[in-house]
Amino acid sequence: MFENSSKMTLTTQDDACSLQDFSSLSEAELRALDTSLQAQDSPRWDAFYQDRAKPIPFFGEQPDESLAAWLDDGHFPVNRGRALDLGCGNARNAIHLARSGFQVEALDYSAQAIAWARERVAASGTEVTLRQGDFFELALPEGAYDLVYDSGCFHHIAPHRRAGYVARVLRALKPGGHFGLCSFRPEGGSGFSDAEVYARHSLGGGLGYSEAQLRALWSPALQLRELRQMRKPAADSGRFGETFLWVMLGQKQA
Repeated sequence: MFENSSKMTLTTQDDACSLQDFSSLSEAELRALDTSLQAQDSPRWDAFYQDRAKPIPFFGEQPDESLAAWLDDGHFPVNRGRALDLGCGNARNAIHLARSGFQVEALDYSAQAIAWARERVAASGTEVTLRQGDFFELALPEGAYDLVYDSGCFHHIAPHRRAGYVARVLRALKPGGHFGLCSFRPEGGSGFSDAEVYARHSLGGGLGYSEAQLRALWSPALQLRELRQMRKPAADSGRFGETFLWVMLGQKQA
């Protein structure tokens, strides 16, 4: 169905893994693609977060090195404002944002992740509003957030929902607000092309993006302030980082 559709055309010149354009598909057609992936990809998130002892690097308490650096380097106003953490997991970044002065809302698709986040927020003594659900389905105020942060959510967004994801992030941001991203590089992802995602009915654990692809997806909407490979900090740094990830900071036009 995917490979033969005349409605899907290339949007970038990146030869490594061309992105596809789904803009001419109706909502019913987009939902049909949702269904084609849902049976394999949706149920695994609660199981993924159920075993908290698994040796998963981001199951720790440390915030992303990039987020900590942007806060330390003064990228955000002193009067922090509101932040939205997408795919918050156990709330490690949400807690750091709250400690830094933001009024934080944190969202995750997995009920198990939110249960873990609730315990960690309570133990931290911070205030974070936690919400469980689908980013595409939950009502969010428009132009309300000074920062939207995504550490590991975007690379699990199906290709046919990418444009909608970018649009929702942009609508949620205030003029002049920032979007921070941590996402798979090509070597960190499944290696699947857009076509393979639909042929296999799976994202294969997450999609890796090249620098050119991230710029093609995000630079029309945001002024990119930084896009670099994530650094792996020293074990005693109190920060999380893995070199198979990109970090990106963009700003909405004021």
